[in-house]
Amino acid sequence: MWTDLAGKVVLVTGSSSGIGRATAQAYAADGARVAITYHENKDGAEETARLVREAGGTPLVVRYDLNDEVSIREAITAVTGAWGGIDVLVTNAVVWSEGIPRPGREVPDFEDTDPRLWQEVLRTTVDATFHTIQAALPAMRDRPWGRIVMVSSGLADYGMRGGAAYGAAKAGLLGIARSLAWEVGADDVLVNVVTPGQTMTENVRRIAPAKALEAKAKTLPSGRLSVPEDVANAIVFLGSAANGNITGQTLRVTGGS
Repeated sequence: MWTDLAGKVVLVTGSSSGIGRATAQAYAADGARVAITYHENKDGAEETARLVREAGGTPLVVRYDLNDEVSIREAITAVTGAWGGIDVLVTNAVVWSEGIPRPGREVPDFEDTDPRLWQEVLRTTVDATFHTIQAALPAMRDRPWGRIVMVSSGLADYGMRGGAAYGAAKAGLLGIARSLAWEVGADDVLVNVVTPGQTMTENVRRIAPAKALEAKAKTLPSGRLSVPEDVANAIVFLGSAANGNITGQTLRVTGGS
């Protein structure tokens, strides 16, 4: 696959582990310069940087806080200051608050949800994505070439009890992509969304019962749950020159669920 990523500047938020780490490695394998962000897990980000170097890329580690607009803009400035611009932006970071359903966690039903919790989930997902893209766009337009890939969640499609806040937030990314595509397409900036289903990250393996994961896999046409590399490959495709004219779309990496 011709990606034309050698020397390109790629910013992957939330890349200290899981899907973000796999995505950083995948871009590095094609010769990109990869900015890795973290909020608290600096050691994880440094480990990702090591893996990026091993894969053939050049890493840069920057701090990034979804709750802090100043931190978001400072992260973008750090990347553009070091490397002169941004070619590819992957918004993957998430705050695992009490309002986000995960295996083994009880979350409140809709009518019992604290409005402050609802606002927190939307703020750290929709608002933070807005601030990140808004800060990065001038550097992408100046190229002029760019790719933006937002990471959503299968929860936005299939829903689950207690998942209204997170589902609404992740569905909001699809709306951003559809409208933003019309604004930046003339500058050859393409905007898309990748929607993973349940993915076998280190975190999921640690907290979810193995039998439950096996049972879930049996319900899928593919017969298995995705691994981070499956999602990362989809992100690299949409966020590279291999994607010549796909914009405003959603690519689901769910094993067919």
